[in-house]
Amino acid sequence: MEITCKNCYQIYKGHYCNNCGQPAETHKINWHFLWHDIQHGLLHFDEGIPYSLKQLFTRPGNSVREFIEGKRIKHFKPLSLVVVLATLYGVLYHYFKINLLPAKTDVNLNYVEFNEWMSTHFSWITIATIPFFTLGTYICFRKQGYNFVEYFVLNTFKASQKLFSHILLFPLLIYYNGTPEIQKVTSFIYAVDIVLIFWTNIQFFNKMSKVKAFFLSVLSHIIFLICFVLVMAIILVLSGKLSQ
Repeated sequence: MEITCKNCYQIYKGHYCNNCGQPAETHKINWHFLWHDIQHGLLHFDEGIPYSLKQLFTRPGNSVREFIEGKRIKHFKPLSLVVVLATLYGVLYHYFKINLLPAKTDVNLNYVEFNEWMSTHFSWITIATIPFFTLGTYICFRKQGYNFVEYFVLNTFKASQKLFSHILLFPLLIYYNGTPEIQKVTSFIYAVDIVLIFWTNIQFFNKMSKVKAFFLSVLSHIIFLICFVLVMAIILVLSGKLSQ
């Protein structure tokens, strides 16, 4: 039986495409796929990072949708990509002693200690935020035919996209570190994040109007912010870093 490759569209017979090498069967993205990615994806590094990053900054939503639908051979594993970029950003953040928070002493939160904790745990913090983004996406776009784990993969790629843009803009943090203007820089970087999120969502959800995708993306981000702030407040209270 002839098979059309989902990656390069070559017609072939057998278990692997004789043009690009992708397996004939690509598994549906579900909990099993996610567990396999966690077990094996973090340990196998290849040359897919440049390709994935290029796709995330030229055709982000389209490339992620194609990945979910089976076009995966050239991409770097999504969780692996997040870990690599988050680790790099965390090292830079720690090495240059970037402080994004004002050093106030009239509150119970120790900003210096909290900032240091953020820098040393950055990769795990980044991964921990993905389920909150995914929850917002799943609630707002649940009728688009994708499951929760597929939305998790979408938001994992968006996290990598955000991290790489932060790395590119990192010289601004170095230049303005220790000055009042650094808060303006962080606001600018956050605005870039929002633009990337909306751009990716509008491309990914191409079966609905751009206007509807935009407003659902706004609602999705609001849900993320509410959930994330609540959870962070609870963690800070339980850890004793913020008084009740």
